[in-house]
This record gives sequence, C-alpha cells and structure tokens, in this order.
Amino acid sequence: MHTALTIAGSDSSGGAGIQADLKTMTAFHVYGMSVITAVTAQNTCGVNDSLVFPASIVSAQLEAVCCDIRPDAIKIGMLGNGEVASAVAEILHSYSDIPLVIDPVFVSTSGKMLLDENGRNVLQNELFPLSTLITPNIPESEYLSGMSIHTTNDMVSVAKILYNKFHCNILLKGGHAADAADDLLYNGAPVWFPGTRIECHNTHGTGCTLSSAIASGLATGKSLEESISTAKEYVRQAMSTGLDLGKGNGPLNHIL
Repeated sequence: MHTALTIAGSDSSGGAGIQADLKTMTAFHVYGMSVITAVTAQNTCGVNDSLVFPASIVSAQLEAVCCDIRPDAIKIGMLGNGEVASAVAEILHSYSDIPLVIDPVFVSTSGKMLLDENGRNVLQNELFPLSTLITPNIPESEYLSGMSIHTTNDMVSVAKILYNKFHCNILLKGGHAADAADDLLYNGAPVWFPGTRIECHNTHGTGCTLSSAIASGLATGKSLEESISTAKEYVRQAMSTGLDLGKGNGPLNHIL
C-alpha cells in the first residue's frame, strides 16, 4: 500500500482542503494521512471564518506521522501563517527525498486571505526550493512573478521565471485563462497539457484535488509528467459528472 500525506486546512463543507485531499488519495488507491493546519468555516459560497492551529500542534502531527508511517509523497495546501510554515519547513528538511507537491494557497476564491505575509515569504524561500512541483494558477503566478499573463507565451515566460527563481518544477494552471484550460509544466523546457474548458459550477476544490492527485501518482512511482496527465484527467471527470450540491461553486465528484 502506497502512502501519501496532506498538510492543509479543513473544509467544513467537504469539497476542498483535507477532505478533498483524502478523498482523492483514496480514489487513487493510496493510503492518505493528514496534518491539519487550520479549521475553516466554509461552504460552496465562500470562507466565513478560519482558525489556524498553533505551530507546535502542526509540528507534533507531522512528526507523529513521519516517524511511524513514512509517506511516499507529500502535498501541502493551506498553511495559515508564517509560524506554521516555518515549523513545516524545518521538519521537511529532514525528508527532502520524499516527493513534495505544493499548491500555493494565498487567498480563497471568495477573497479571504489564507496566508499572512510572513507565511508567503517562508513558502517561497524555504518550502518551494524543497518541492518537486508547485501548482500555481494564473493569479498566483502573476503574484509570484510580478508579471501579468495574457497569452500562452506569457505563461511560458512566467513559468520559466518561477522555475529559475525557486529551483523547482512549475505547473502553471491555465484554468483562469479566457479561452482554454491548458496547463503548462516547466521543468527546464515547456510541456503542455491541453484541456477543454468545462462549463459548470463544480469548481470548489479543483486545486486541492489536482495537487493531491499528482502527489498520489508520485507516491505510486509514476513519473511527474504521467502523474500530471492522470491527475488532470481525474479532475476533468470529477467536474464533468454534474454533482449538484450547494448554492455556490459546488464540489467535485471524487467518487468516480
């Protein structure tokens, strides 16, 4: 049984965060484990409130898991603040051989800030260089690079900047693009993963699900490109089933 660990926040509505990660890992037949960094009060309409756990509790969870059931891959989502981010980075330095996928969670879709300035600095300076892959969307990539993205050429330019800046592979997600949903892997050269835009409201937790699916693929020994391709197809199917739950951006159907 392959194992994967998610380090992220809890979503009370079950569509994103820890809940989406564990559902995804189970769908990929990987034994999922969790380190919960925060509890959020959210639903398909947005994040109403959140409470970040003390860094000591996050560290204790992470050490308890890694010293007993060593994960074959790790995914990081919401960290909450700089203290938690630093605690996670300190421990993960000792596990740098484990594939690490980071979904850089800064702001919720509804606009609520989910990581303070210190946390953003730790993420970029300490955790990104440890990672196998980071999966920023277009707005996150614009923030990280300081450049605007309007075209596919812009995506390549920005991905190359991030690759050279953080010394890790970049999957620049194109879901926010106007006309397509093509994702770009930059690993020293551009590799495109074409995608057809799906007109639906089932988008809650797509980033969490994709990064967890990639981590699950890496946990089972798949290559990075194969893991991304399989994960992208899983998300496409999970969005396409038309799961009609909630009054806002509904969750994916993780049980395919």
